[in-house]
Amino acid sequence: MEALRVNNLSKHFGGVLAVNKVSFSVEAGERVAIIGPNGAGKTTLFNLINGQFSATEGQTYFFGQDVTSLPTHVRANLGMARAFQIISLLQNLTVLENALLTLHGTKPSRYSMLRPMKEFRGVADKAAHALKTLELWDKRGEPVKNLSYGEQRRLEIWLGLAMEPKLLLLDEPSAGSTREEVTDIISIIRNLDSDITVLIVDHDMDMVFEAAERIIVLHFGELITDGTPQEVKTNQKVKEIYMGVEEDTEHVDA
Repeated sequence: MEALRVNNLSKHFGGVLAVNKVSFSVEAGERVAIIGPNGAGKTTLFNLINGQFSATEGQTYFFGQDVTSLPTHVRANLGMARAFQIISLLQNLTVLENALLTLHGTKPSRYSMLRPMKEFRGVADKAAHALKTLELWDKRGEPVKNLSYGEQRRLEIWLGLAMEPKLLLLDEPSAGSTREEVTDIISIIRNLDSDITVLIVDHDMDMVFEAAERIIVLHFGELITDGTPQEVKTNQKVKEIYMGVEEDTEHVDA
């Protein structure tokens, strides 16, 4: 079953063509990465998929439904979740408060405005379980701004998963992370429920080639190739246009 299909998707900013007639589909449960040089149109494409930007032309389908004209919050309610390149956690609230707010926002109980969140036992238990899994329970009372970048990134990815999405969009999940933190992120992605479809944009090639089973390459807003990690590694056009390596080079690097 197709989780996502984009058909001739384009975005113009005045005279600048950021995304040019991009078409591809993603099967339910697939882990797909989108790579390309700076300015290739990766984040713009993400913004079109989740409704941050409206498309100049083309269509976006989510599990067969045309969502091209739907706003971001409606797409989120349909099952799209996104973790942004820039951490979007509430920095001055505690780790636990961030978790409780996110979980509460996914439940019908969010309309009960006069009761403290901690009184909703199911929400509180789920938040506690998640923070213990993330090894953040001991820091539950700390403001998020006191966490390391890697800890914040792990928490944000989990908060996206707390929405129980059908499609998870990860925008530069490894940005600013140490190699150990990147390894943790790869493990999180690999261990996600097989029902969750994952679309990743990242510059870390080690992370991309370990976490994704399929890679799409963009260049100047156009789709250059789409294939398995091995196919992308050995694609001469990718080497010349994106990687900037010679024909006899065997290893794709960042």
